[in-house]
Amino acid sequence: MEDDILTIEEVAKYLRVSERTVYDWAQKGEIPSGKIGTVWRFKKSEIEKWVNERLSSGTKPVTQNLQVQVKNILSPDRIIFLNHSTKRDALVELANNLATAPQVKNASELTVEILKREDLMSTAIGRGIAIPHVRLSSVTDLVMSVGICKNDIIDFQAIDDTPVRILVMIAASYNQHAYYLQTLSFISSKLKDKELREGLLNAQTPMEAYNLLTK
Repeated sequence: MEDDILTIEEVAKYLRVSERTVYDWAQKGEIPSGKIGTVWRFKKSEIEKWVNERLSSGTKPVTQNLQVQVKNILSPDRIIFLNHSTKRDALVELANNLATAPQVKNASELTVEILKREDLMSTAIGRGIAIPHVRLSSVTDLVMSVGICKNDIIDFQAIDDTPVRILVMIAASYNQHAYYLQTLSFISSKLKDKELREGLLNAQTPMEAYNLLTK
């Protein structure tokens, strides 16, 4: 199963991007792929590794002309303290919080798709961080919630086996592909800062955490 061979259509569905985007990535050599005759094919295991490497390394997407401002996509009321030991419970509570944002028009769809995305592949990127993310037509603009867990969540299957303590959930509109990728890259890069991570874990109030994330 690990070396399932995927078509462009299957990779597009798996990554939730357009088939044209996958084709362009393959043509430019930006995604692991190979040709059988004139047809592009992809190994599922290599695609999973590619996604995790992009998130954990903070690799910037090709489009660079969009500015990520945390204060534009996060508010103090969307920073919550969690007390769960399983990723499902943590994801559901954080999705419920994110659904309070006016940009999210369908709360139940958000929760379902976040859990479905997590079933496809863990969004834990190491260093105790997970960045669950989806693009949905029912979301009008990119928005974010942050969950700070007071105990370890050990079933995230992180790439470095470190239990997750900080969750950043991102939902975007389906047509915000470039901004979505840039935000994922920006957040994963920002959270590489050990001092920031420790500050978030020691924060006593949502506003304290918000100030750390926006400064």
